[in-house]
Amino acid sequence: MNGDAFRMYVQHVLAPTLMPGDVVVLDNLPAHKVAGIREAIADRRAQIFYLPPYSPDMNPIEMAFLQAQGAS
Repeated sequence: MNGDAFRMYVQHVLAPTLMPGDVVVLDNLPAHKVAGIREAIADRRAQIFYLPPYSPDMNPIEMAFLQAQGAS
């Protein structure tokens, strides 16, 4: 997905459904940070929360994968 397509989705599909106080959670895909997205969400009095960058040391499933690989 590119930034233009995501902006169109936010402006025409997502934003009209948002209510004041809603929270939109996005990852760090560059398309999620193009101009116009933050404004479209803020105009509906909703908030954006960006997930932190991926950190395998903080993800419990990564430890389980390491243990499973060591067991085989």
